[in-house]
Amino acid sequence: MRKSRFTESQIIAIPKEAEAGVAAAELCRKHGISDATFYNWRNKFGGMDVSEAKRFKQLEEENARLKRLVANQALDIDTLKEVPGKKLTRPAARCAAARQLIERHGISERRACGLVVVTRKTYRRAPAPDKDAALRQRLCELAEQRRRFRSPRLHVLLQREGWRINHKRVERVYKEAGLSLRLRRRRKRPSHLRVVQPPPSGPNQRWSMDFVADTLWHGRRIRTLTVIDTWNREVVWIEVDHSLSGRRVARVLDGLRSLGKLPSQIQVDNGPEFTSKALDQWAYEHGVRLQFIRPGKPVDNAHIESFNGRFREECLNQHTFRSLHDAQQKIEAWRLDYNAARPHSALGYLTPAEYRERHQPPTAQIANL
Repeated sequence: MRKSRFTESQIIAIPKEAEAGVAAAELCRKHGISDATFYNWRNKFGGMDVSEAKRFKQLEEENARLKRLVANQALDIDTLKEVPGKKLTRPAARCAAARQLIERHGISERRACGLVVVTRKTYRRAPAPDKDAALRQRLCELAEQRRRFRSPRLHVLLQREGWRINHKRVERVYKEAGLSLRLRRRRKRPSHLRVVQPPPSGPNQRWSMDFVADTLWHGRRIRTLTVIDTWNREVVWIEVDHSLSGRRVARVLDGLRSLGKLPSQIQVDNGPEFTSKALDQWAYEHGVRLQFIRPGKPVDNAHIESFNGRFREECLNQHTFRSLHDAQQKIEAWRLDYNAARPHSALGYLTPAEYRERHQPPTAQIANL
């Protein structure tokens, strides 16, 4: 805007001359201004003195400045709304957001860095080489192979391969790669008193059994009988068929007995297969005690319930079974891998086979020989 050739005192004096009786046309001709300019000055500065005019001009400038600030702030807010993701807590994320603002809105580098609160020196610095590239790639490969393994168990697998890394680094790379699994919140159960049995001190002292149901790809139902040794969490056997009766359960246990595996006690629920006469007769003949849990209290047999959850999550939900034979082969392969390769957190991240070799009592080792 071109600066006026009249000072504030001159502009205020012209309307005062008109108030003194001088005609408007004569004032316009005298000062060389148009009629419109004269009337604008009279409407704006009529009755003012010089100090009031200065104050009025300052207020106008302040008002214009505030309007610009508000407009710029509103524009900045709209611009920042397009930055995706969560809070920008790391410099790398802030630099990426600044680059995105520059590309999308064409704003200056200074303004973009100011909006995301990052220095221009940091923005211009070349990123350091990724030291976790190999770890991230291997972690993704293991997570693809073991889809339900989380960070602690993947860390154990990496250590077995020779990686000398801290578990906190694995956890950080695990989260950055987006490998975190969504956890289902478990229902809180009311606390109650119950009789807690002493833990077994050796193999074949206490087994646990239960059933898990699933379906083939065409919808036909199958059942699995899971048998584990609660001492080292070893999966003794998984029987798969369309129907499993009490007589079939007794036949499975008798087959395990012929292989030299006979427990002192088996903990089961109150299902009809476990309360059948056939299983009771087999247990009586071979001196095996059947320990039944309280009706409606599966928490009393927590070991098998926990295993069934892992079994469904890591095996049944990960495979499609086209036939009964296909299901038997895949489940047996998973059982062998569970016993020999899967680290167990309750065993200090040892596999059941490693735990048996390290903690088996001497008498049991001699008996196995």
